[in-house]
Amino acid sequence: MYAVITAGGRVSPDFARLIGTDCKALAPLRERALIDPAIDAARAIGVDAIAVVGSAAVGTHCGSRIDRLIPAAASGPENIARALRAFPHAERLVFLTSDLPFIDRAALEGFVARSTEWALTMALAPASAYDAAFPDAPPHCVRLGAQRFANGSAFVIDRSAIEPLERVAGRFFSARKSLLRLAALLGPMLCLRFAGGRLQIGDIERRASAVLGIAAHAVVDAAPELCYDIDGIGDYTDALRRLGAPG
Repeated sequence: MYAVITAGGRVSPDFARLIGTDCKALAPLRERALIDPAIDAARAIGVDAIAVVGSAAVGTHCGSRIDRLIPAAASGPENIARALRAFPHAERLVFLTSDLPFIDRAALEGFVARSTEWALTMALAPASAYDAAFPDAPPHCVRLGAQRFANGSAFVIDRSAIEPLERVAGRFFSARKSLLRLAALLGPMLCLRFAGGRLQIGDIERRASAVLGIAAHAVVDAAPELCYDIDGIGDYTDALRRLGAPG
């Protein structure tokens, strides 16, 4: 199993002034950088190699802790495509974003263990578990019918899923933050179910499996640490507070 971490994201001018860089992956996190927990977690579960899609500055920061630096493009979808192609001969790929300040070995290991039967998995945490782990965190949960979930930024991808995912790479990974956008990507019937409050996780799984031609699955009991990501200044300052770091 191999791991790839996307680290090409840029932040707003206000956010950049706060953290001293426009590269989100290099945002200070106590004495470290935001990308470091993802690298540590991937290495801790024993992956064969780690690739990072990012700038030369990201590569310099990561140094020998990663095995390959893939230059980031200006386009988000292209960066995702490059990440998917990071290890062409890998049987399984752990795909992470670089903005997961609380990811650790236990969280990632548990998710990977629950992903073995599927060609594509996405981490979701029940809202109750997320709220218990991160009380009073900025809003991050979404509702599906009577259930609420926190969307994760961790995926396990089988080799058989790479080519189908490349066809929708940018749209799929961008839509992960919004179940409405994900439903729209998968077809009008899911949009109607979403609008009527009847959309369920199983509906998305079945439609994704049909559209991509692979077995797709949402791991709905994933660790909340895989779902707390940094989208903006509010998330970042909240994470620093939880880590006991000055913000």
